[in-house]
Amino acid sequence: SLKCIMGMITPDKGSIKIDGHETTRLHGHKREHHMSKFGMLFQGSALFDSLPVWQNVAFKPIHAQHMPLKQAKDLAVAKLAAVGLTPEVGELHPSELSGGMQKRVALARAIAPRPQVLLLDEPLSALDARLRDQLRQEIDALLRALGITAIYVTHDQSEAMALGDRICVMEAGRIA
Repeated sequence: SLKCIMGMITPDKGSIKIDGHETTRLHGHKREHHMSKFGMLFQGSALFDSLPVWQNVAFKPIHAQHMPLKQAKDLAVAKLAAVGLTPEVGELHPSELSGGMQKRVALARAIAPRPQVLLLDEPLSALDARLRDQLRQEIDALLRALGITAIYVTHDQSEAMALGDRICVMEAGRIA
């Protein structure tokens, strides 16, 4: 489960290694450091509607990395551009955006802190087929351009085949 990889749940058995380091049962500061290596894109966008888009994108760099606001806004604008959105979108609030634009903002937020690994949990399942196909291609191109390792959870076989370099089929929590 992605929650096990993130350190939010401890697996019943087995181990998780990141860059050769055992991370299965980390606690406290070590766990926070481990989690900072990951970007996460959930099925729902999980955006803060009380904040403008640029602050949603720069949320982790501002709060976890203590990045100054001007630098954070510049980072947000660059990440929005990477997902095909203009700087003007950064001034809007998430509720003013379409579902596809919200998903792009969520992706920009996930890559903003420059994660080593991007975890994607059914990120396109709530979108219509045409938009899902378009975003799938864009996510693939972006991940390859950034050179980010990604773990992509999906029930959609065509999504898995289009995006996966390696595919693992799971059944009841085990590799089938």
